Amino acid sequence: MLFIYVHGFNSSPASFKAQCFSEFLSRNYPDVQFIAPELSHYPATAIKELSCLIEQAIDNSQVVLLGSSLGGFYSTFLSKKYQLKAVLVNPAVNPQALLFEYIGKNKNYHTGEEYEFTVEHIKQLEAIYIESISSPRNLMVLLQKEDEVLDYRLAEKKYSDCQLLIEEGGDHSFQNFEQHCEQIYQFLTS
Repeated sequence: MLFIYVHGFNSSPASFKAQCFSEFLSRNYPDVQFIAPELSHYPATAIKELSCLIEQAIDNSQVVLLGSSLGGFYSTFLSKKYQLKAVLVNPAVNPQALLFEYIGKNKNYHTGEEYEFTVEHIKQLEAIYIESISSPRNLMVLLQKEDEVLDYRLAEKKYSDCQLLIEEGGDHSFQNFEQHCEQIYQFLTS
């Protein structure tokens, strides 16, 4: 089994959730494979990178996704495309609208890499937008109401037919994520 962690905008494999889930698997389920690829800042390239990883593994292994924020948006698209199970943590529902304020120069929070985000990249997000969820049983969505970046109610509405876990408080990083690792694992492997 292959777990792919899909990080969010301006994040990286060094994010807390990626490291936390990797350590959880190492301690409790050492036979499963986990990768957290460093994705391109550009949506079309990131989707191509993830699609290549999935296509290389899917014939020999069950592939599942764990996506956070923009990674949740990407995972929604990839889950539908490849019929994969995915867990989405505070997923971006409509990043093509939200990320307009980031057009211009940006800097990755973890790596310090600088890059230019453009209107073309917004169009790339629009190209992979999924209007409605066709396989809700494949998705589990974790939301915290005090997410300061994304309005959890948008995800609550979009993913209403999926398995939802909505917590009071929290923030965009999803506080106490480590307490949910076993539940995430059980959903993805069921």
